[in-house]
Amino acid sequence: MLATNKLSKRSKAGRAASSGSESLADKAYLQIRDEILQGSLAVGDILSRRRLADELNMSFLPITEALQRLETEGLVESRPRIGTRVRIPTKQDVIDSYVIREALETQAARLCCENMTATEREQLTRSAEHLDSLYKASLSEHEDSRFLFSVHTYHMQFHLRVAEMARSPGLLKAIEKEQVLIFNWLYDTATQQKSLPASFHQDLAKALCSGDRMKADEAMRNHIRYGLNNVVESLGTLEVSKGWRLKRSV
Repeated sequence: MLATNKLSKRSKAGRAASSGSESLADKAYLQIRDEILQGSLAVGDILSRRRLADELNMSFLPITEALQRLETEGLVESRPRIGTRVRIPTKQDVIDSYVIREALETQAARLCCENMTATEREQLTRSAEHLDSLYKASLSEHEDSRFLFSVHTYHMQFHLRVAEMARSPGLLKAIEKEQVLIFNWLYDTATQQKSLPASFHQDLAKALCSGDRMKADEAMRNHIRYGLNNVVESLGTLEVSKGWRLKRSV
């Protein structure tokens, strides 16, 4: 079985003893983040605290806390006396995210290749087949944001599972902490990059299961770099087309 979405689960875990305000802030954080990752809140969209408070039936305080957390994590950005919006990444932001992801996940690929069991190889192969079928289906379901959200979720779980099979808790934690999968997900959603080779993840799984760590490294490196130039170019046009409002929406 694939790993569950630990990024979401860790956001929810350990909150049982928290105050009501903190619990509402967690709920607001997860809801706003999911809307960003679904594309319901697009890169560059202005975030109105009043609208968010009305939609989530909350006061301004938990909404403000949630937005501050999202800003710390780099998903939104604010400017004094102007407002808050879903962050538009610079070219360097995108490149840096991919560089970090490549460094972490190629190491995970090498260790996974060395440490995975026969049962895990079978599971990863089946998961890759299913993931490729989901991406193929997404081509005809491009207007169904919930379906696309589920595809991206499964994709993130697939890569987290590879990191788990590396048998290095510290490496898995680093991949989660750097949010490299979250940012990759956001960039894909923003640029609507859904067209992939038919066996994109199956080819990766085959290399990971080969027993050849250098082959696994190369396959993961090529997998991560695929489409990078297109993402950089597409996101580069957003800053021009989506400027800041001159008056803040609270």
